[in-house]
Amino acid sequence: MKKIFSGFCLLILCYFAAPLAVAGVQIEHWTTAQGSRVYFVAAPALPIVDVQVDFAAGSMFDPPGQAGLAALTRATLDLGAGKRDESEIAEQLADLGAVMGGGVDTDRASLSLRTLAERSKRDVALAVLREVLAQPHFSAAIVEREKARTIASLKDAQTRPDSIAGRAFWEALYPQHPYGQQASPDSVASLNRDALAAFHARLYTAANASIVLVGQLRRAEAEKIAGEISAALPAGAPPSLPAAPVATPAQQKNIAHPASQAHIYLGLPAIERGHPDFFALQVGNYTLGGGGFVSRLVQEVRDKRGFAYSVYSYFAPLRQAGPFQIGLQTQRKQAAEAIRVVRKVLDDFLRDGPSEEELAAAKANLSGSFPLRLDSNAKLLANVAAIGFYGLPLDYLDQYRARIDAVTAAEVKAAFARHVRPADLVTITVAAE
Repeated sequence: MKKIFSGFCLLILCYFAAPLAVAGVQIEHWTTAQGSRVYFVAAPALPIVDVQVDFAAGSMFDPPGQAGLAALTRATLDLGAGKRDESEIAEQLADLGAVMGGGVDTDRASLSLRTLAERSKRDVALAVLREVLAQPHFSAAIVEREKARTIASLKDAQTRPDSIAGRAFWEALYPQHPYGQQASPDSVASLNRDALAAFHARLYTAANASIVLVGQLRRAEAEKIAGEISAALPAGAPPSLPAAPVATPAQQKNIAHPASQAHIYLGLPAIERGHPDFFALQVGNYTLGGGGFVSRLVQEVRDKRGFAYSVYSYFAPLRQAGPFQIGLQTQRKQAAEAIRVVRKVLDDFLRDGPSEEELAAAKANLSGSFPLRLDSNAKLLANVAAIGFYGLPLDYLDQYRARIDAVTAAEVKAAFARHVRPADLVTITVAAE
């Protein structure tokens, strides 16, 4: 999948009490005077505070011809800001025992901070965070250095079959939408310090910010911290979204490559975050290709025929309709037959839906494993950040298991019929015979 959202660095592995997932996550929400949305969860068990600030500043907001701008802006954001250069930021955070992280994906750019809750350390770490968010240097020398690194990485990706397939897949699914715009060595080479500064000024604003705080804080402290972060940013306004992506005509694209394994992706634009069909699709996809060895795709493609070591399917809902995708690798000479089997499995599932036994197994796994998604402050931060950025209900985590358990086989079948249309599938193969 394109641009997977980067994981956050951790100073220590810090597990939050498991009863949290059972007792419910109490998310407090308010808006700052400058228009930033704030989401706060008190987690007093450990002397740690996690802060994450998300902006609608992902790659979908790259201007035409400037693919890679969002990623390069985020990559250089914390490499010098305010009174500190790149080394001073790193050294001061290390001295405080704090860690800064974050990343950028298709929809959003993020900056996170993990710091000790002790006031003397927390306040200094937060001051660094505010400077990085609001006063990045975008030094010309550092911009050029990071451009060179990015271009080298992109050139390397152009040689690898998995990257080639991924780029072609997104371009084919979203030919008229920013989700399909891919960074290239040429587009990144055209960027400069002024372009980064303008992108930052337009999108790293208070009204475009979602602030999440998790940790050993009182509500009044959380309000003060969020208010100071918001006040440090220009007021701004949320950006307009492009027209929603539409399904493209079915196509099959075969890309030559000398690799011994064919890389195969099938899919189409499916659903956006918050769509009411999400839970039915999640439950159904567990049976189709998301449940590992118990999924139909694995049983038919791997176990019975030995075509692939791994085959999977998933839905990736985004701010606008994200993809449904099936992926596998197989021997070059088996690619056509493997695709035929995959499509047969999908057609059968669309026709019949899951059996009652498959439905029960899917719900048991998805519901039973859900507490593990909330068993640390870092995981809780990530989940609450998604709720805040995508505008999901505040009780989303509390209701998740009940929503999964309520799904019926008929709902799975109907949801798949609405969103997975075999006649519209895009198929990309790299290195097939």
